[in-house]
Amino acid sequence: MGLTIAQKIIKEHLISGDMAAGSEIALRIDQTLTQDATGTMAYLEFETMGVPRVRTELSVAYIDHNTLQSGFENADDHRFIQSMAKKYGLQFSRPGNGICHQVHLERFGKPGKTLIGSDSHTPTGGGIGMLAMGAGGLDVAVAMGGGAYYITMPKMYKVNLTGKLRDFVTAKDVSLEILRILSVKGGVGAIIEWGGEGVKTLSVPERATITNMGTELGATTSIFPSDEVTKAFLEAEGRGEDYIELSSDADAVYDKIIDIDLSALKPMIACPHSPDNVVTVESLKGTKVNQVCIGSCTNSSLFDMLKVAALLKGKTIRPEVSLSISPGSKQVLAMLADCGALSDILASGARVLECACGPCIGMGFSPNSGGVSLRTFNRNFEGRSGTADGQVYLVSPETAVAAALTGEITDPVLLGSMPEIKMPEKFKIDDSAVIPPASPEDADRLPILRGPNIKPFPDSKPLEDSLAAPLVLKVGDNITTDHIMPAGAKILPYRSNIPHLSQYCFAVCDETFSERAKAAGESIIIGGNNYGQGSSREHAALVPLYLGVRAVIAKSFARIHAANLINAGIVPLTFADPDDYDKLAQGDALRIDDIYAGLDSGSLTLKDSSSDIEIKLSCSFTDRQKAILKAGGLLKYVGQGNL
Repeated sequence: MGLTIAQKIIKEHLISGDMAAGSEIALRIDQTLTQDATGTMAYLEFETMGVPRVRTELSVAYIDHNTLQSGFENADDHRFIQSMAKKYGLQFSRPGNGICHQVHLERFGKPGKTLIGSDSHTPTGGGIGMLAMGAGGLDVAVAMGGGAYYITMPKMYKVNLTGKLRDFVTAKDVSLEILRILSVKGGVGAIIEWGGEGVKTLSVPERATITNMGTELGATTSIFPSDEVTKAFLEAEGRGEDYIELSSDADAVYDKIIDIDLSALKPMIACPHSPDNVVTVESLKGTKVNQVCIGSCTNSSLFDMLKVAALLKGKTIRPEVSLSISPGSKQVLAMLADCGALSDILASGARVLECACGPCIGMGFSPNSGGVSLRTFNRNFEGRSGTADGQVYLVSPETAVAAALTGEITDPVLLGSMPEIKMPEKFKIDDSAVIPPASPEDADRLPILRGPNIKPFPDSKPLEDSLAAPLVLKVGDNITTDHIMPAGAKILPYRSNIPHLSQYCFAVCDETFSERAKAAGESIIIGGNNYGQGSSREHAALVPLYLGVRAVIAKSFARIHAANLINAGIVPLTFADPDDYDKLAQGDALRIDDIYAGLDSGSLTLKDSSSDIEIKLSCSFTDRQKAILKAGGLLKYVGQGNL
């Protein structure tokens, strides 16, 4: 039996485990990346491990999220991360150099390599044939220290592409179409491989848009072949030596196959407040638009920006619309300036923002009250924009431009003919904003620079054999990490200060949660399906840990968040019968006994003394996960000599 692309990379990097779907496997990690909203905590964790220098082939620390320095907090975090990178052997990408996924694709990604990053959109690297996965910061810290990355061996899905995209139909529309087909939980437990003759028609930036958005499916990662298109991209970046050919075997077996005819697709749009709430653009024609944002790690490549500039050239945006443009990297911005496209963008009335995540993470450019905002981003969760009642839609750059020029949701086909976009044969290479580390000989005497906002990693305690605690919060399906631990300009600066951050925990769902959890001492949370979807931010586990949450019981969990809970020493449990969710009410007094025996058997009994009922819970953990939970989290487990 032949192998898929992902299976070939996994086989090459397998340290332990069986490559049968559902088995735990340990992988050797070649590259890591962090960004500043998750990086400070990851480096505090790495420092605690006591490893003198990173042991990966390459590790890069990016500054791209918290670039708004309205106080000392973000600047202090950046200084801390830079001092850590210099001392411990990481490349440091300065603020303004660009979004981690865009820069990594341009300058560091290599086909056939493994990459994990403390950002859920790390699968962007799959656009050039990497096995690239989002992970919690602690998992990244362990990988930097030379430890393996453990995952459940995924199922293999394949999307067969035929035909060719028509003008004004884009890779973003492909992403929205697969979300329409599978939903935000349709890729859970799977790697999605993109293949078929239609793949040859897609450039690397288009492929990267699709793998980036694969995160919203809940997939472990997404991946494209490494072929002549990949080779041309790497040669244009001056990295032709990094190319290897990589494809699946003709007799590879897949758990699911989906066919998409590119030539039949129409411009698509995701409506509030979920990336899978997808309809055609034409079905919403005439909807008034207040704001348009073009950029993010999904759609900020030079290819995207040149299309935007060409469509805006000689035109002016509607006076009632505010338009922002965020190039994905310094390379993209410099090339836009050199060819004159930047002038065309500016002349249209658009505002050009920094090469950073910006509005996508709620860091500025929030819409007006109740405002309709069309964004080329990957998420439109409620409140993520920074405006609680903002109505955020996800679209392609072409659809975004059409809305900016007409003031309403408009099928971009109505703009006329699509200008021809010629990509340069060579990209402008300038790595001056990437600061290399000190030599090992000089590293010992270098200080780590800390600010007063950087607080210690929250302490955990070993798992006890029984737990008696109140049900302090009950939430529904598709609770995101944005619900658990919001982002935005007011909150993100405190990502390195868990005590302060804790007051915002679950505030979107219940403003009283933090105080009630503190008062309870120890507590339990109940959730629905796909609990913890979205960002990889481990703060959504660390802050509940700080507040005394000892277990989360849900109908199902998102992959990264379940791993982050285990790493924090919080037990993620599922209902054996999902209907039992309805039997519990917030405030109930709950109890779980014989936890150690239950972990071994895979079944626990939840007792609700408030209603005198018993509920069966499932707890399917590997031996390693059980050991981590019993130790009180991954950091304590590593401290016992288990790197």
